[in-house]
Amino acid sequence: MELTVWKVALVLVLPLIMFAAQTVAAQSEDLGNGYMHHGVATPVSNHRGTVATVDGEGNNVVLVWLFDHRGGYGLLMVDAQTGESTTFETPFPPGGDTPYASILSSKNRYYTHFASHFCEFDPTVPGFTFEHATAPQMAMSMTEDDEGVIWSASYPSSGVVAYDPETKQFRDYGHVYTQNWRQYPRSIAADDQGWIYFGVGSTNAQIIILNRETGEATPVAPEEERGHGYGQVTRDVNGKVYGQIGEQWYELYGGQATKIDQPEINPKPIITGSQGLFHREFPNGDRLAYVDLVNRKLAVETADGETREVEFDYESEGAHIMGLASTSAGTIAGGTAFPMRFFSYDPRTDEWINRAAYGQWNTVAPAERLFYIGGYGGGFLLEWDPLAEWVPTEKDNPDSNPRFLTQVTPTIHRPHDLLVHPDGRWVILAGTPGYGYTGGGLLFWDREAEEQTVLTHEDLIPWQSAMSLAPLPDGNLLVGSTIAAGTGGEVRADLAELYIVDIDSMEMIWHEPLLDGAHGYTDMIAGPNGKIFGICDRTRFFVFDPESRSIVHEFDTSEQFGGSVSQQGTRAFVEDDEGNIYILFNRGIAQLDPETYEITMLSEAPLTIGGGGDYLDGRIYFYSGSHVYSWEVPTQ
Repeated sequence: MELTVWKVALVLVLPLIMFAAQTVAAQSEDLGNGYMHHGVATPVSNHRGTVATVDGEGNNVVLVWLFDHRGGYGLLMVDAQTGESTTFETPFPPGGDTPYASILSSKNRYYTHFASHFCEFDPTVPGFTFEHATAPQMAMSMTEDDEGVIWSASYPSSGVVAYDPETKQFRDYGHVYTQNWRQYPRSIAADDQGWIYFGVGSTNAQIIILNRETGEATPVAPEEERGHGYGQVTRDVNGKVYGQIGEQWYELYGGQATKIDQPEINPKPIITGSQGLFHREFPNGDRLAYVDLVNRKLAVETADGETREVEFDYESEGAHIMGLASTSAGTIAGGTAFPMRFFSYDPRTDEWINRAAYGQWNTVAPAERLFYIGGYGGGFLLEWDPLAEWVPTEKDNPDSNPRFLTQVTPTIHRPHDLLVHPDGRWVILAGTPGYGYTGGGLLFWDREAEEQTVLTHEDLIPWQSAMSLAPLPDGNLLVGSTIAAGTGGEVRADLAELYIVDIDSMEMIWHEPLLDGAHGYTDMIAGPNGKIFGICDRTRFFVFDPESRSIVHEFDTSEQFGGSVSQQGTRAFVEDDEGNIYILFNRGIAQLDPETYEITMLSEAPLTIGGGGDYLDGRIYFYSGSHVYSWEVPTQ
């Protein structure tokens, strides 16, 4: 049942994020040396698994794994009758990691496995009652066998662990199946003979049979019968496990796999799922209607048909910021994950607006009055008018603001750069492809005709993705690639390249791997002298001459400046109203001399700069974790 529960849970979680806007006075803090702290962009956490159950006194309680920019930092327990709440701190450092699977056992204990640790929470205590370090890293699926043993299968290398709550015996099988790509074991099941089966993806689907005694792992499908996607397994009430790879079904039993036609499956009820797990049913027949972490409310539908709403509270350090930029309304705007929220900060009033967003705003770029967003998942493109009324985005509603324009997954699923071309006509999106795919492309959106052109990696550099963009003096486009694959994909190239796309013909007219050892071109910007300035692999500053199509200057920033900021939408280069170019490093803010190519550190930051970045009214705005900051640019 695990896979079925996971699919349903993604729908059930929707009530957790409400659509009402929140307006908050920021009360910015002066940090000295020109730095200001403006506050947390999205001061809420995201759930990573929610279950309805009971405590030791039989009271209905809700258990919610909490996730903010630090990772899965705690488990929230809320009394469903009174709203009284307690957050139990995660018994190990989350390190930015978070649950991707959890399970409420038949003995009413809640388990998860992330940050290379497995843990048990007992609501009858209440508290964490077991934790153990594991091989890296986090479970993508969990199950309970017929003896009550809890199992998990973990990303990125098919790790397996087992825990017996009765004996407290814990076994880490380590990584049992090797591939040259990061594996997502999204389903795991045990038959009534004690054999374990789990399905992996997504570059190449497979099902693995695990002998619990010896730890021997055996793949089911021959290499020639595999394909892109996930192997899936489901435990049936008849004691057997059924699996699927592509169109082929298997009966899995006693450690053997038999090819069969599609069976009728009666899944064994197991309360488990992915990070979207949302189990509603309390033992007494009441039902959890929703949990709203934004407004700190939950509602229960009682067995006699009434709905009861209660308020609760919890502490959060806020959601991780993906990127920000200035708008025509004189504000700083961007998006966060998780949850996926829009934020806007007004420096004139020191106020924030926070709303539910359409997807994850990976990349943002202002254009005259309008503001464009490239988002995950789906590689979507939105157009927002900051001076008009906000209307929540709906794909089929042209009056939405932000307005949905298009999406181009799997060619682009996770955007990395967004460029509004200086000619005013084109908006160009770059990024990596869908899960398990290798090779991303480019989306050209024609603002005049409202039509798109999509170039795949086959049209450009095979098995590579577009990562950074810069307009050339002749109107064409310079692209810096990355050899990184889509999430969980197989890296199939050795060296990132620079290439030029003719903006009229939409064809690549030149490409070359100019920098030895390059894995990805982090960010680029067009300079005032016709040159293109860029950063490769975060520490290799370079100058590209479009006329000679060569690198005319290179400098390793590691020792003097450290690495540049890097994010899915990086914005490491910031240009002010006078054309001065600044570079955001994790350590501080530097200025680039476009004539001599010299980089000068202007200010060491009092914190680690996480990402960029834009200029507005004499200040450079950036973020660190969940917080927005700015720095006053000295008068030239």
